[in-house]
Amino acid sequence: MRSTKLVPLFTHDDASEALDVIEAAYQGGVRVFEFTNRKKNSFEVFSQVQKQRNRFPELTLGIGTIMDPETTKKFIDVGADFIISPILKPSMGEVCGAHGKHWIPGCATLTEIVTAKEHGAEIIKIFPGSVLGPGFVSSILPVVPDLNLMITGGVEPTEQNLAAWFKAGAMCVGLGSQLFTKDILAKKDWPALKEKVSTALSIIQQLK
Repeated sequence: MRSTKLVPLFTHDDASEALDVIEAAYQGGVRVFEFTNRKKNSFEVFSQVQKQRNRFPELTLGIGTIMDPETTKKFIDVGADFIISPILKPSMGEVCGAHGKHWIPGCATLTEIVTAKEHGAEIIKIFPGSVLGPGFVSSILPVVPDLNLMITGGVEPTEQNLAAWFKAGAMCVGLGSQLFTKDILAKKDWPALKEKVSTALSIIQQLK
């Protein structure tokens, strides 16, 4: 996350198409990918994707939109490399800690952020980014300077938007529908997706 600074987040109810999307992102330069638990069969799809992990030897693949410790354990058992949540629930951190997995809870206040750190979160998700804004990040870092913050929710793959977040102090950003547009998915235009991902990564690298 620290090196590429981009974490795509995506879900689909078809494992084959999910694999096509992951492959296009991987070819575009992605090395960390968040599959989100937002479909009724997300566990089955994620499990099938995990069986094809050898197609992406350098990929770190985790699961997002996890809300409780039971589901956390369930996805860890089928190979999730990290667990991301839109909320702060310390009991999820306990499960991740017991299995040596990163727990990335969603936080929207400084109190939540400090609480997450106290319960073992090394990376903290700032969500929703579109509501909190880069000013929130730049304001809290002087108070708690050693934070690794992942921004999701409303991040755009443009130089202006990405520059604002990284200048504020973000470690990485999560991008979903802004990368995986309805048009690309409808057409299954995987070369276009690869190019979109590659362009976003290039913008980010130039901001370093």
